[in-house]
Amino acid sequence: MYRLLFDHVLTRTDPENAHHLAFRGIRAGRPVTRALSRRALSRPVEALGLTFPNRLGLAAGFDKNAVGIDALAALGFGHVEIGTVTGEPQPGNPRPRLFRLPEDRAVINRMGFNNDGAEVVARRLAARKPTSTVLGVNIGKTKVVAEADAIGDYEKSTGLLAPHADYLVVNVSSPNTPGLRDLQAVEKLEPLLRAVRAKADQVTRERVPLLVKIAPDLSDDDVLAVADLAVSIGLDGIIATNTTIRRDGLSGAHAAEIGGLSGAPLRQRSLDVLALLSKRAPELTLIGVGGITSLEDAQARLDAGAALVQGYTAFIYEGPFWPKRIAQGLR
Repeated sequence: MYRLLFDHVLTRTDPENAHHLAFRGIRAGRPVTRALSRRALSRPVEALGLTFPNRLGLAAGFDKNAVGIDALAALGFGHVEIGTVTGEPQPGNPRPRLFRLPEDRAVINRMGFNNDGAEVVARRLAARKPTSTVLGVNIGKTKVVAEADAIGDYEKSTGLLAPHADYLVVNVSSPNTPGLRDLQAVEKLEPLLRAVRAKADQVTRERVPLLVKIAPDLSDDDVLAVADLAVSIGLDGIIATNTTIRRDGLSGAHAAEIGGLSGAPLRQRSLDVLALLSKRAPELTLIGVGGITSLEDAQARLDAGAALVQGYTAFIYEGPFWPKRIAQGLR
């Protein structure tokens, strides 16, 4: 029923407006979904030194400003990753900046890290009541900050947000902030990750796990280089992968739009990157994301070496019952 509603009604609504409307509905419905979630059987999973209610999480991008963490968890997500949050508040790119490709079960976005900024999000997290929801915080570079000053920008976000995070993610792989992906080069990535690690340790009593999120568009050799770097500096894990700038085989009307492509077309490359990382660095905790729509997609990531999986685009297309269905199927 949801798919019929989406295909014939929601696709006629501006995607960004539809997102805000749906998110308000999720937050308003939390008392009901929370009661239902208590009945759901799950098997806790140990990863990153944390206990997750199940293996499925919500990827960064849906709740950029930490306004609906526990309402989203009540739908069945075992963890929620907020952000991407930047050191300074920013409006993001001009609209329109979000496009659906229903024929491809995909989305293109060029949001540009629109968020309230680290200070506001940190205050929001500080005021939040303690819950059992596992919270990931995804941080990125403020657009107006020059590359030479990027480390300081990430350190600011880390100092403010790490005390509230169960795990922290350095995002250097979005295609929508100019120059951001250049930070994936090992010679630039190493000092950045070391600085974030040092800052996180400085502002927290207990060690917060640190991960990096990489792009599917890296060459295989570059993927392996990031894996080697992660091991050498004691990183806790890698999230594979972010959105892609490739457009192979798309049929949707918006296929030519600039931005990051997510959803079903990303399935194989994200799986391939995950497999490369798992073989190269089995000691790392890997989180598989990108193109996960079905239970079979999610299971394939676990079989390839992921400890956890995340979804986003499938949540949009499949509806509010999708998280619980996948999480319980992986049980």
